[in-house]
Amino acid sequence: MSGTGGINLRRLTAVARKEFIHVLRDRRALAIAILLPMIMLMIFGYALTLDLDRVPLAVLDQSRTPQSRELVARFEGSRYFSVVQRAASEREVEAAISRGEAMLGLVVPLDFGRRVASERKTQVQVLADGSDANTTTLALAYAETIVRGYSQEVLVTKVRRLTGKAPALPMELRPRVWFNTDMESKIFIVPGLIAVIMMLITALLTSLTVAREWETGTMEQLISTPVRPPELILGKLAPYFLIGMVDMLLSVLAGRYLFDVPIRGSLVLLFAVSAVFLVGALALGIFISTLAKSQLLASQAAFVATFLPAFLLSGFMFDIGNMPRPLQVMTNIIPARHFVTILRGLYLKGTGLAQLWPQCLLLVAFAALMLLLAIRTFKKRLD
Repeated sequence: MSGTGGINLRRLTAVARKEFIHVLRDRRALAIAILLPMIMLMIFGYALTLDLDRVPLAVLDQSRTPQSRELVARFEGSRYFSVVQRAASEREVEAAISRGEAMLGLVVPLDFGRRVASERKTQVQVLADGSDANTTTLALAYAETIVRGYSQEVLVTKVRRLTGKAPALPMELRPRVWFNTDMESKIFIVPGLIAVIMMLITALLTSLTVAREWETGTMEQLISTPVRPPELILGKLAPYFLIGMVDMLLSVLAGRYLFDVPIRGSLVLLFAVSAVFLVGALALGIFISTLAKSQLLASQAAFVATFLPAFLLSGFMFDIGNMPRPLQVMTNIIPARHFVTILRGLYLKGTGLAQLWPQCLLLVAFAALMLLLAIRTFKKRLD
């Protein structure tokens, strides 16, 4: 069993057939393997969003003039804000923010209308709940844009009244957004989410295979056969590889028809790279299963080794460029980072192998390394 030699396809096929039979008999596990990725994709896909819409806003209009009503109407007409309370005092605005009923409070001072009408400088106050710093920063930026637009319109009106013509602005910004024209976060999130889910599910599936053989006592029977470690490892990978590819297909279809996320790149390249990534993730699960003879320990180790790094360090949710330099270097050994980059390139930009070959090469190296480690570790356990 521990000797060297080539791979015997008959023995490899026999191991794969045995594992297929086990997978088909355990229908609950098979259902989980197929349904769990879909459930996770739908839950995370709908729950995770970076879009900021309908920010709850409490308004205190002390001026109650046409000028103040116009400013408040601009907030009401924006899709980014939703007026949830018309306060009678600043204390009510503060209470609404403290209770979490409003994220921002807009306070228009008593002399706002008079100062605007007399073309004097005036101010409005915005109170913000800073508990969620990122969301609050975006909300304040939207509020500032609305106030700036109102101020600019007041200035244009003044110049037109004095000169009889509208002023020519010295600079005008004309943004042009590529790849995600509507600026929808789901277009950015769903491809990365597919990578994270595939990393977790595939490693969890195979992390129990060898550990199960030790727990059920069937490993001794396998050891007594002429099956070699490479044949056993590859044979055990085969059924889960097919399940993983089915999961990948369902994820791509769900992304396209449930979340309306188009694929601009090559489908052939997408599934070819996915196959390489799945081999590496499955081999990682086998490697963990070989080290841990307990299914419980193996599943916990697989979760820690796959989901947490993939979620936190792949660039899926958090920009790698904003991380401390040591963590940025560490992310290079996270395979999910490179898979996320590939998926987003294919989904959003339609890039091809000419641009993505460094990430593809790293995934090939990861798959080869994990296969080698799984085979060597299993062989060492048998010696």
